[in-house]
Amino acid sequence: MAQVQPDREEIIKKYQLHESDRGSARVQVALLTARINYLTDHFKAHHKDHHSRRGLLKMVGQRRRLLDYLRHNDLEQYRGLIAELGLRH
Repeated sequence: MAQVQPDREEIIKKYQLHESDRGSARVQVALLTARINYLTDHFKAHHKDHHSRRGLLKMVGQRRRLLDYLRHNDLEQYRGLIAELGLRH
């Protein structure tokens, strides 16, 4: 069965703070999480794809930096976002 990439517009509409918001930290973290989850599934079938693995690691680092920024600037929004995305167990 083919894997389908998540729909960017759908994710943006769900996590945007206002109507024209397309680049806030909240939206960026949600988009990165969707791509990270997609690539994680991709590696189950293609375990030797090291070039994509490097990109995955860069995305994980970028998401970590954005979450750190969000935690320092708006703790309540940070807690809500990680709960919605299921990042911390």
